[in-house]
Amino acid sequence: MPEGRPDETDLVRRLASGERAAFEQVYRQHNASLIRVAAGIVGSRAVAEEMAQDTWVAVLRNISGFEGRSSLAGWIFTILVNRARSRARRDGRMVPLDAGTSDDGLSGAFDGHGHWATPPDLWEEVTPERILAGRDVISHVAAAIDGLPAGQRAVLILRAQEGLDAAEVCAILDLTEGNMRVLLHRARTAVRAALAQLM
Repeated sequence: MPEGRPDETDLVRRLASGERAAFEQVYRQHNASLIRVAAGIVGSRAVAEEMAQDTWVAVLRNISGFEGRSSLAGWIFTILVNRARSRARRDGRMVPLDAGTSDDGLSGAFDGHGHWATPPDLWEEVTPERILAGRDVISHVAAAIDGLPAGQRAVLILRAQEGLDAAEVCAILDLTEGNMRVLLHRARTAVRAALAQLM
């Protein structure tokens, strides 16, 4: 059994022993993100769901071979991205995930550390109307993320939603650190612009 990360060693052991609760925990934590990342690569939600299922089967078959050289999530997303890229190539649809070199004129909404340069205004009091509006905001943000180009979507999901470190994201998506940062910046800026339109 791999040493892994201290907080994951027990989870990996439980997965390897076939414990259903461990699988359900990991599945709930990552499945939606797997589908969203795959959809950006394969271009179809139905195919993305198939890719996620294939990934889970591969995870269950190969968990005993997990060596702990990356996080468990990093390992799972590497399997997904490799399978989705293979499927996209087979289907004659290859989506580049790198940032390219074009200047899209995005402003500096974030500082050099990934934080808002000017944070969005927060609501001062919670009311039922604002709770309902908040649900609309969440669905609007989700739609904005789903509408991002594949590379931006993948980087944003892996960094912001899954919490993977930059090196893992670069390894999973085969990106340079510079490209990964550009993609993350563009994704955050696009989501912020979509949120500003709603407000």
